[in-house]
Amino acid sequence: MERKLFLLSSVVGMLVAGGCGAMAQQVANDANPLYRPTIIQLHTISVPPIDGLPFSATAIIESRQTMQDGTVAESRNLNLIGRDSRGRTHGEMRARVPMSSKDTPHLGEVTLYDPRTGTRTVYNTDTHIAVRTHTFVPVRMANTAPANLPGVTVEDLGTSTLNNIDVRGTRRSVVIPAANNPTGAAITVVDEYWYSEDLHLDILLVHNDPRTGEQKIALTNLVRAEPPPAFFEVPEGYKIVDMTPPPGAPVLQRMTPGPAGSR
Repeated sequence: MERKLFLLSSVVGMLVAGGCGAMAQQVANDANPLYRPTIIQLHTISVPPIDGLPFSATAIIESRQTMQDGTVAESRNLNLIGRDSRGRTHGEMRARVPMSSKDTPHLGEVTLYDPRTGTRTVYNTDTHIAVRTHTFVPVRMANTAPANLPGVTVEDLGTSTLNNIDVRGTRRSVVIPAANNPTGAAITVVDEYWYSEDLHLDILLVHNDPRTGEQKIALTNLVRAEPPPAFFEVPEGYKIVDMTPPPGAPVLQRMTPGPAGSR
């Protein structure tokens, strides 16, 4: 199935200088939607630290939720994300603003990751403190495809193009049993991903949950070129605090989607 999809980027026009408090994540595999965990917490586009695939982009995040009184709460956000040829990644966490606001969402934190040194740095723009950790703990893969899990249905939506990038769509529906839902009724959470195999990157994500409404994340202004080196460095004037655990300290390992997706 071949379809043409076009992303609306009117928000970008207002925010040239500039994701629900969102943060880019870094992991040691790609964001293939067939290998995501069953429960999704949608934050922003996953940026795997892969060599030789540099890019920079703006992730536009829009949220809509119908409240109990029937009103619709709408907010938006944006994150600048990127990766260089060494696999280093950059991701942001910004505050939400109302959909109607023309303000640039406040930048709170930036996460940098260097896979060659195992260094993860999170710097806070309000406190001017950068927390740095070094780890070489191998990433554990969760290789069970959701299609094999009870209550999960995966549908192939075929191929398409988004902003001149070839993508494949996947729709995944997860049934939450009534026993696990405070309302006492079963609900279905639906996630739709449009994934670029070439970039190892989701270009569009749509998350629908009856409890929280719809969240949409779309990549715009995607440039397939080397970002400036400063994009992956802590700015001057920040105090760097090393929080690397001492040798022999227990390390909590995070289950990540695999195989060959953010923090």
